[in-house]
Amino acid sequence: MGIGILTLFLFGLLAMATEIFHHINKAAVAIFIGVVCWVLYICYGADFVLSQHEAEFSTFFHGASLNSSLVKDFIAEHVFFKYFLDAASVILFLLATLSITEVLDNNGCFDFLHVWLRTRSPRRFLWTVVGLTFVLSANLDNLTVTCLMLAVMHSIVADERSRLRFGSVIVVAANCGGAFTAIGDVSSLTLWNHGLITPTHYSMMMMLPCMVAVGVTTLLVQQSLPAHVRLVRSIPPYRGDDSTLNLWQRALMLFVGIGGLWFIPTYHRITHLPSFSGALCVLGILWIVNELCNRKLLSSGLMAGKRSPIALQYQTLQNILLFVGLTLSVGAVCESGLLPRIVAWITQHGNNYYLVGIMAGAASIVFNNVAMLLLNVGFFASNTAAPFQPDGNFWPWLSYTTAMGGTFLFIGTTAGYALRKMENVSITWYVRHIFVKVLMGAAAGGAVFVITTHIF
Repeated sequence: MGIGILTLFLFGLLAMATEIFHHINKAAVAIFIGVVCWVLYICYGADFVLSQHEAEFSTFFHGASLNSSLVKDFIAEHVFFKYFLDAASVILFLLATLSITEVLDNNGCFDFLHVWLRTRSPRRFLWTVVGLTFVLSANLDNLTVTCLMLAVMHSIVADERSRLRFGSVIVVAANCGGAFTAIGDVSSLTLWNHGLITPTHYSMMMMLPCMVAVGVTTLLVQQSLPAHVRLVRSIPPYRGDDSTLNLWQRALMLFVGIGGLWFIPTYHRITHLPSFSGALCVLGILWIVNELCNRKLLSSGLMAGKRSPIALQYQTLQNILLFVGLTLSVGAVCESGLLPRIVAWITQHGNNYYLVGIMAGAASIVFNNVAMLLLNVGFFASNTAAPFQPDGNFWPWLSYTTAMGGTFLFIGTTAGYALRKMENVSITWYVRHIFVKVLMGAAAGGAVFVITTHIF
């Protein structure tokens, strides 16, 4: 049955990787596979529990007669619930950051993007959009920022071919920016929640490689840009009667939202409470500031006229469901008892963490980068070798390789799928025009990571 669970999980990864061909949403596949894996686990629950949790189970039933109902209760309360909590903590964090982004966007706090990006110079536009995407993705969820920046780009650039190139670099910058901090991506947030990294140490190791990777990729892409950018006719976004929010009020809300998210690692270090509680605290403060700034609109009912970024919600909620399905399915594989054998085989045939990270990144090209990271967390979280211990070199390296691997072909990352849906990018075009550039950028960033690791 353990082999059956692993086979079903691999089949699910293959189905998610080929979404572009069969058009079945990968989030739906992940949720289905995650639940079915645990149903199969329940079918042979007694065998799995007695082999993996014998001591805890003997304490749980206190000498009572062994029956299937008792085994199912133990699995639900002590085995399954652990993975549910892991997923729930990330989900609450993502929901908080999504809500923060919505509040800021609905109050015009990102309108400066339209002003800064509106230029006919393709190089200036490219580097500005890359810089803004990188910085915002380091603070907000990278998928959320990708959707936001693609929408802004679409409202400014009229030429479709230019939008494809700009959008591809936006995805690279969002993934690099998200991998740069512990709160910018589901992968790095997962590592933080498992206690495998600390935010400051992680960011110091990732800053230079991520900047080099996105910088080299941008330099290569700019060589194929046209002489001028054809702009869309400027139409100010309609926000009802929210013009009462002046520049200082919007700056205050942006400071509370972004600055509050940067304070979360310090909040966690002081209180030892989960990271999502800090994100919810920031959301609560921003919500209060929002109501104070909009008190006239709230009293007159004009807040209902404000626009809501439905596309942003749709993409992020899909990402949340995808993460839930992957967490549950990987949990079932871990509890089947096959992972210790796989880890023993890997350790016996080589414990080079650079090679392991490169293999995970290569798998992320086709399969989802979050799935590859979760699998490696299951493989090596209990490894006592120095690179695999908390704050070891393996975890930033794994985050970097899976983030960049998922960008080689956009099917490996949710931000890439957002690009495909919003700009209709084909795999053929992406391979011909972007793949080699991203590969060279990733190689340059990886080389910087190896050099700085050995020096410092």
